[in-house]
Amino acid sequence: MASAPGSPVRVRFCPSPTGNPHVGLVRTALFNWAFAKHHQGTLVFRIEDTDAARDSEESYEQLLDSLRWLGFDWDEGPEVGGPHAPYRQSQRMDIYRDVADRLLDAGHAYRCYCSTEELDARRAAARAAGRPSGYDGHCRDLTAEQKAAYEAEGRTPIVRFRMPDETITFTDLVRGELTFTPENVPDYGIVRANGAPLYTLVNPVDDALMEITHVLRGEDLLSSTPRQIALYKALIDLGVAKDIPAFGHLPYVMGEGNKKLSKRDPESSLNLYRERGFLPEGLLNYLSLLGWSLAADRDVFSMDEMVAAFEISDVNPNPARFDLKKCEAINADHIRLLDVKDFTERCRPWLAAPFAPWPAEDFDEAKWQAVAPHAQTRVKVLSEITDNVDFLFLAEPVRDEASWTKAMKDGSDALLRTAREKLDAADWNSAESLKEAVLAAGEAHGLKLGKAQAPVRVAVTGRTVGLPLFESLEILGKEKTLTRIDTALARLAA
Repeated sequence: MASAPGSPVRVRFCPSPTGNPHVGLVRTALFNWAFAKHHQGTLVFRIEDTDAARDSEESYEQLLDSLRWLGFDWDEGPEVGGPHAPYRQSQRMDIYRDVADRLLDAGHAYRCYCSTEELDARRAAARAAGRPSGYDGHCRDLTAEQKAAYEAEGRTPIVRFRMPDETITFTDLVRGELTFTPENVPDYGIVRANGAPLYTLVNPVDDALMEITHVLRGEDLLSSTPRQIALYKALIDLGVAKDIPAFGHLPYVMGEGNKKLSKRDPESSLNLYRERGFLPEGLLNYLSLLGWSLAADRDVFSMDEMVAAFEISDVNPNPARFDLKKCEAINADHIRLLDVKDFTERCRPWLAAPFAPWPAEDFDEAKWQAVAPHAQTRVKVLSEITDNVDFLFLAEPVRDEASWTKAMKDGSDALLRTAREKLDAADWNSAESLKEAVLAAGEAHGLKLGKAQAPVRVAVTGRTVGLPLFESLEILGKEKTLTRIDTALARLAA
């Protein structure tokens, strides 16, 4: 039986602390978070750390830090507590052992003594005969004598769950009605030979004890759902579970070449986006579009707007392709939406060591405050701010040789001399006056403004593209601007 209609929504997010968080993992967390918020429900944050060989405390701390950075809050879990503590599976081993023993005693599970070599041989034979190659039930009904014989050989059994010989049908919240026949869902392991419980046991047990009503997870776990439904029925029989949760399987996130985005793909790492200066709200907005949309004609929205509109039934089951350029574009839109004061503060990490190439004492707060509104209209990610404003704080601009070659054509020296003369006489309290000075210099040499300002920009900032030129010159100041034009003229003369 599924969770009772109208019962309070309880969802869970249960990552493993293994390495850098993956953007697909973040998308799963986001959909669970939004679903819980939309229904005024409860989000349970649980740590799946039963694999001592892969899990680490460093990854656990990094995971918590990442979720805090993204702005996720949870109602139960680490740092919050709750009625079902502890929320780290490594601290719940006694619970799993007890449930496994009860499943064995009730006949819902059995000990399997098959060796890996025996399993491989029987699977190969099944494939050769055109039969399903899952576990064939060899140890399902062993006699006491057979068990004793295996144990006398020194075999250490695993524990397998006994799948019922029946078709399992359920309604997926994303994909609709799905059916699995018995031959495609064989008995499966729930406890390793060393006594360690497997994911196949611990997650359903925790979901049952924590009264989870909806399991929203990745499509890659869909094949395990009929097994978990059968286990839930056994847990209900034992009095461990009350109901079977509703399941919704989220679409794959695809990378380059329409392959599933994996942890090995550079664009999958959450840390990459954080280091590049993506806004949490910009990144989450984009990730929400990987399988869901607020409206057909609207891609940019706040998380509050997402929460108000989010329903799991609106998620598209088809794979969603991760498009880095679109992700950057949406992040840029969110940067534009920031209050200027907020923008100036969020840029701080990229205006100091180790990102800033200028000495700390040469940073000028007044110039930064003046240039920030112009920079806010140009950058896609916050890390771009460093290259955009470095000309203000360096003694000399960064000389990009490709930019120099591109901008300094024949006649550029004459243009720069005229521009210097016009700028020297201009009103330096007006960006418009500086524009008129360069425009006049261009007209004197038969050039439109676009052509005339290119050598000036490279002479002063070192680059062919950047912030609005005339506002930049006004902020840099007359003395430094004219000195840099003189330096460029000397180089051209040489």
